[in-house]
Amino acid sequence: MIGKLKKEAQLDLFKVQLDRLVNKSHELCQLASEIDWKGLEIELSCYYSTEGRPSIPIRTMVGMLYLKNMFNQSDESVVARWIENPYWQYFTGEQYFQSTQPFDPSEFVHFRKRMGQEGLEKIMSYTVKIHQGASSEKEVQIDSTVQPKNITFPTDSKLAKKIIDNCLAISKNEETKLRQSYRREVKQLMKDQYNSKHPSRAKKARKARKRLKTIAGRLIRELQRELSPELLSTDYEAELSMYEQVLSQKRGTKNKIYSLHEPETACIAKGKAHKAYEFGSKVTIVRGSKTGVILGALSVTGNPHDSKLLSPVLQQCNRILDAIGGVMPQVAITDRGYRGTKVAEGVEINIPTPGKKNQSKYQKQKTRKRFRARAGIEPVIGHIKHDHRMIRNYLKGVLGDIVNAISASMGFNLKKRLNQLAFLHFFFNAQMLDEFLEFTFGEIDIKLRY
Repeated sequence: MIGKLKKEAQLDLFKVQLDRLVNKSHELCQLASEIDWKGLEIELSCYYSTEGRPSIPIRTMVGMLYLKNMFNQSDESVVARWIENPYWQYFTGEQYFQSTQPFDPSEFVHFRKRMGQEGLEKIMSYTVKIHQGASSEKEVQIDSTVQPKNITFPTDSKLAKKIIDNCLAISKNEETKLRQSYRREVKQLMKDQYNSKHPSRAKKARKARKRLKTIAGRLIRELQRELSPELLSTDYEAELSMYEQVLSQKRGTKNKIYSLHEPETACIAKGKAHKAYEFGSKVTIVRGSKTGVILGALSVTGNPHDSKLLSPVLQQCNRILDAIGGVMPQVAITDRGYRGTKVAEGVEINIPTPGKKNQSKYQKQKTRKRFRARAGIEPVIGHIKHDHRMIRNYLKGVLGDIVNAISASMGFNLKKRLNQLAFLHFFFNAQMLDEFLEFTFGEIDIKLRY
């Protein structure tokens, strides 16, 4: 059942009204007035039941989600800071200043699962709507990046050690007695395999790595013998088969598993000297050429070619623009990584092709200018990563990858509008101050003359 914010008609003498506490010309208050909260509640009401206990109000949850990604906060820290900040409370629709948490941080997990990709795209569409002209962009820029997952750098030794620990945990939970736990030996083997690239340690480290794999395989087979067939088939068959796949994979194996708790993680080549590979999911970003607003952010599993991602991300862009009555762009500017596709979802794909003939000097200059402007999406991706929580994805599973990419993009759109409002507020205040000083000192000058 949808919860509603309390709007008390009669004033409470023992509570502080936020209207009297905050400055209405502050950029966060102006941003709150620009968002269509009622329309958003109507759009998201289909994800709630008509019966049962009242939920947390939609404006509170969506407002907190906006603040979380706008100011690069975690689930816990945004709730903690909300108590201290009256402007954040005003943004989420509160009438009086609150001194307690609005909800437990774990509610974010349930809300994200409730919304899914479809619901979050609707929430993102309202961050596009507040930008004038964003819903009618004729030209967009598209680029791909990697969203790193919150996993340690995978090595064979680390994965084997985790498999051993998990097998011992299973035997403890199911109260099955193993012949040997190998705890002391595993501890020494992990020490032996450190700094394995050093010439004096390479042989010892190689033996330790091989022994760790042997112990892990032995524990897996022992569990398969000791556990009952019913328990094995219902609870542990998929898990143990994944462990066997990890131990059997080699350098040239395709579709490797790099993390036991995030098996969908892919290894994507970055091609930079400081970081050759990144482990996570590939994300495609669509940015408006004139407004600079993010119109689409799609995360996919694996490492598909960039040209295969054009249709899915443009379909997502179409869904977001349809929700606010926008129109699809006509042209998309990409880099050469997207070669192979000329038209996708009715959108013309332009890729830089050097040495193109039958063009006038003016046409060449115009084309060159458009492709140079496409490079503007690169720093935008950097801001989305470092300022809006896409530099490391802490959300679990494939849904977590999709949700985090969309949430980071909506945080960028909101912060962009917030900066515009802050600049306008500063500009008009400075202009009024200049006029006031000019008028005051002008009067003083006249009095001194006469």
